[in-house]
Amino acid sequence: MELAGDLPTNLSPSQLREQYTRERMKLQPPRPDVWSAREIIIPGRDGPIAARVYTPSPAIEPRPLMLYFHGGGWVVGSLEGYDTSCRRLALTADCVVVSVDYRLAPENRFPAAVRDAWDATTWCVSAASELGIDASRVIVAGDSAGGTLAAVVALQARDEGGPNIALQVLIYPATDLTRESPSYSRNASGYMLTAAALRWFIERYVPDVDQRSDWRASPLLRDDLVGAAPALVISAEYDPLVDENEAYAKRLEAAGVPTQYVCFPGMIHPFFTLGGVVDDAAAAERLIADAIARLTR
Repeated sequence: MELAGDLPTNLSPSQLREQYTRERMKLQPPRPDVWSAREIIIPGRDGPIAARVYTPSPAIEPRPLMLYFHGGGWVVGSLEGYDTSCRRLALTADCVVVSVDYRLAPENRFPAAVRDAWDATTWCVSAASELGIDASRVIVAGDSAGGTLAAVVALQARDEGGPNIALQVLIYPATDLTRESPSYSRNASGYMLTAAALRWFIERYVPDVDQRSDWRASPLLRDDLVGAAPALVISAEYDPLVDENEAYAKRLEAAGVPTQYVCFPGMIHPFFTLGGVVDDAAAAERLIADAIARLTR
């Protein structure tokens, strides 16, 4: 399913999610085996949060923890649809991955997803021994809408004095919902994710226009990024969001945050989850694995 201006709006949210997951999974590589993939329930302030924990192999020493927040415009996306990507990340980066099934819009509008992302992060760190993770090596990561959530969690952790986030991995995140950068026009259509689809998603996630200025919806608008976790920002050349991806990386860098910005030439917005047909998905996974490996040096 192409997320285009003619989104199948006649479908219910659950039907749209099922179709999105089904169509995207056709473009994924084979699902690799991991030592353990188990469902857990995380206690959140607004109710239980489902999650899936991936452990690549038995280990004597605790591994890094990656909290992964899936993409899908805060409206679609699921644990199952991101199962292959999370397995591959666990194996490639040799870390425990917790994929978080945060609440979705329009049933649960902003800031529900932000609250779930934060609650999942703090709980997982508190459950370090149970999860077999090293609480000093916590990575928040996500693509698209999930990348936005990862950026917000990294800033909230700084604001609240913990938990300590060692790295934020932001894969083509939306960083400013208040305006459209030039790449909205430059890459408006023909590259899978369209500018029209982005508008549709934003309207369902944050229908109140005034709330879009909240930094938890638009982290690029946060006045102070000093002290945020080191960042790896990954973007795609033919993405309506590429300009605001670069802008956020530059803001982080200007604030003294160690930042690696990599724009994949010729790529489109969802390439990270299209490893069955796009080789650069594996290249991005290796980039993330290398950044995590540097945490132990």
